[in-house]
Amino acid sequence: MLKTVWATVRQGKIELLEPVEIPEGARVLVTLLPDDEAEFWLEASQVSLDTIWDNAEDDVYAQLLQK
Repeated sequence: MLKTVWATVRQGKIELLEPVEIPEGARVLVTLLPDDEAEFWLEASQVSLDTIWDNAEDDVYAQLLQK
């Protein structure tokens, strides 16, 4: 399962901003967001998420759940 969490770097160490259970030795992927580009990437990601989650095709499932 993939999960994205926010973190900051302090004194060369990555500190998660929320508690997360990570097994010892787990492999993680770290994506660096330069301060001058972070807002762009967050907005670009939001557009993609909105396209996936806010679409008329999925309304059919909500209707089926109501029955």
